[in-house]
Amino acid sequence: MGQELEGKLALVTGASRGIGAATAEALAAKGAHVIMVARTAKAMEEVEERIHAAGGSATLAPLDMLADGAIGKLAQAVGSRWEALDVLVLNAAVLGTLSPVEHIEGKEFAKTISLNLLANQAMIAAFDPMLRKAARANVIGVTSSVGANPRAFWGAYGASKAALDTLLGSYADENENAGRIRVQIMDPGATRTKMRRDAFPGEDADTLKGPEVVADAIVAAVLGDGPTGGRLSA
Repeated sequence: MGQELEGKLALVTGASRGIGAATAEALAAKGAHVIMVARTAKAMEEVEERIHAAGGSATLAPLDMLADGAIGKLAQAVGSRWEALDVLVLNAAVLGTLSPVEHIEGKEFAKTISLNLLANQAMIAAFDPMLRKAARANVIGVTSSVGANPRAFWGAYGASKAALDTLLGSYADENENAGRIRVQIMDPGATRTKMRRDAFPGEDADTLKGPEVVADAIVAAVLGDGPTGGRLSA
């Protein structure tokens, strides 16, 4: 098994299950030390056990990304231990309730925007100094097809992802000439995750690809030479 990321530091949000957990395992399998961020410590411990059993290493960072000052404290803690951050995977997201636009509930919409968009901007702002210290940093944001192609009843979630796409595209453009930070957007498509099950409760999960397929695509993007600002699919 190749160790192309040996000596590199990666941080993955939403790492307790699904695509985030699979990505943490895939990055660790390539030799990266992975900082796993999620609210649920117990679920992350199970992922960490699998990483260690496979010979990898990880650090758990139980965190509510919406808690006041939490992201800044995380960046301070990580920065006090490591100098540079080589890989940042922005995966944490909430689906919210699927509903017609006129029935979107304000508080829930605000939470969706806060986690899916504002928290990701805060993560970029907090870790940008460490990303700039890497020889070559990769930022990958996990998006959704509904961000680019609006769909009935997906207005709240789709709007949050469309805004995230724009945010990441701007960050890519701002850093293109320097060539130190490469930003890419991963559209996983239909994947066997809890969020997908919540959105399509009657769907046969066996017909969907596993989160490990998306994780492998993310790792391939990190190791590849694709352009910054690119939109990827798994």
